[in-house]
Amino acid sequence: MTKYLFLFPLSFILLFSCKEIKHSSYNVSVDFSEEFGSEAKDGRLLLMFSTDDSKEPRFQINDGLSTQIIFGKNVDSMLPGEPITFDESVFGYPYSSMAEIPPGEYDVQALLHVYETFNLSTGHTVKLPMDNGEGQQWHSSPGNLYSKPFKIRVGSNGIDNVTVEMDQVIPPIEEPGDTEWIKHIKMKSEKLSEFYGRDIYLGAHVLLPKGFNEHPEAKYPLMVFHGHFPSDFGGFRTTHPDPNLEPDYSARFDLEGYNKIQQQEAYDFYKRWNEPDFPRFLIIEIQHPTPYYDDSYAVNSASQGSYGDAITYELIPYIEKEFRGMGEGWSRFLYGGSTGGWEALAVQVKYPEEYNGCFAACPDPIDFRAYCLTNIYEDENAYYYDAAHKKLEVPSHRDYLGNIQSTLRRGNHLELVLGDKSGSGQQWDIWEATYSPQGEDGYPVRIGIK
Repeated sequence: MTKYLFLFPLSFILLFSCKEIKHSSYNVSVDFSEEFGSEAKDGRLLLMFSTDDSKEPRFQINDGLSTQIIFGKNVDSMLPGEPITFDESVFGYPYSSMAEIPPGEYDVQALLHVYETFNLSTGHTVKLPMDNGEGQQWHSSPGNLYSKPFKIRVGSNGIDNVTVEMDQVIPPIEEPGDTEWIKHIKMKSEKLSEFYGRDIYLGAHVLLPKGFNEHPEAKYPLMVFHGHFPSDFGGFRTTHPDPNLEPDYSARFDLEGYNKIQQQEAYDFYKRWNEPDFPRFLIIEIQHPTPYYDDSYAVNSASQGSYGDAITYELIPYIEKEFRGMGEGWSRFLYGGSTGGWEALAVQVKYPEEYNGCFAACPDPIDFRAYCLTNIYEDENAYYYDAAHKKLEVPSHRDYLGNIQSTLRRGNHLELVLGDKSGSGQQWDIWEATYSPQGEDGYPVRIGIK
C-alpha cells in the first residue's frame, strides 16, 4: 500500500509539471533566390532583428546604445534551394542567443557577406571578403545578397516556420568623376597582386595646386593624408555651404559633409588654397582597403601583405610621375588623425629616408602596454578590472560628453558575430591582422589574452 501511495503523488506531480513545460523553438531558415544563378557561395551569413522602422536593420548594427540585433555564421558552398537554419545555438549580439530575444514584433533581414578564396604566396588558402569599392563595409558591399525587411513576431515560445529569402543584390558603386581640382587614379600593385594571387589595386584622390595647368614646367612637393577609406577627396568645397543646413556642434565627424560647420571649413580651405601666397602642394588621400579593413594601416604585415612597400615604392612614385611631383623623400610629408595618425607616424618611422616628417594627431595605440586600456603583457583579463568583490567591465567607447556607450567585451563579441578568424572588418580584428604573425591556417594569430 505504501508503494502505491508513494507512486500516486509522484505521478500526479510529474503530470502537473508536464502541463507547465513550455517547449520553445527558434528556427529561421535563410535562402537566396535562384535568379542569382546556381553557383555555390561562401561567406558570412548574417540574420538581423530590429524594433526600429526608420531604416533597414543592416544599417542599425553598431557598438553603441542604438544597436539592433544580429546573429552570424560561416557558410561554405551555399546553394539556392538549400536553406541555412539559424537556431538558438548561433552566436549573436547583443543577445548571445535567439532564445534571449524579448517577445515582440521585429523587422527581420538577412545578408550574405560574400567571401572570395585567395591562394596566398605563402602557400595558404584563405576565404575573406574582398573590398568592392565601398571601403570594406559589409552592409553596403557590392555583390552582397540581402533580403527586404519584413515583420515577424517573437513569441514566448520562440520563432518558428520563418523563411527569409535573399532576393536583392547590392549594386556596384559609381566612382567619382574628375573635376578641375580633384583627379582620381588607380594602379595595379605588383607586390600585392603576387601576395594575394589575384590583381590588387591601390587608388588615390589627388588635389591639384593652383596654377597646375598654367605652369607645366613646375614640380610640386607631396602631402600624404592617411586615414580610413575616402570615397572622394574630403574637406575641399568650391561652393558656399548649403543654406538649408543648421550647424550641429555636438555631431561627430560626418564623412559625407552634411554638417554645415564642415562645409564652411571646406569652403574656407578652398579660398585659402587659391590665395597668392599659399604654398603650392599636391595633396593625396589614399585608397588601400584590404580583406580585413577599410585600410591596410599602410605597413607591411604577415597576413595582409606588403602594403607599406606597395604604397611607398609603387603608388607614391606613380602619382608623382603623373602629376609632376618632385619625387624626393625630402619633398614629402605625412599627416593624419586617429588611425591616420598611427599610419603617418608608422610610415615615417619605417621609411625615414622616403618622407620628411609627419603630423600625427591622436594616433591609435602605439605601445602594447597601453593597448587602449589594456596592458597585454601584464593584464590577465582584458574585459574586467581586477577587483576582489566587484566585477566591472572595461569601457571601450564614450560619447562626446564622456558617457560610456560600450565595453571592450561587447565590442569584441560584435566582431566575432560579424566574422571569425579576425575577419569582421572592425577595429580589434584589423589590429590583429596588422600586428599578429600569420597562423598555420593562413589567418592572423589571435591575441593571447585570457
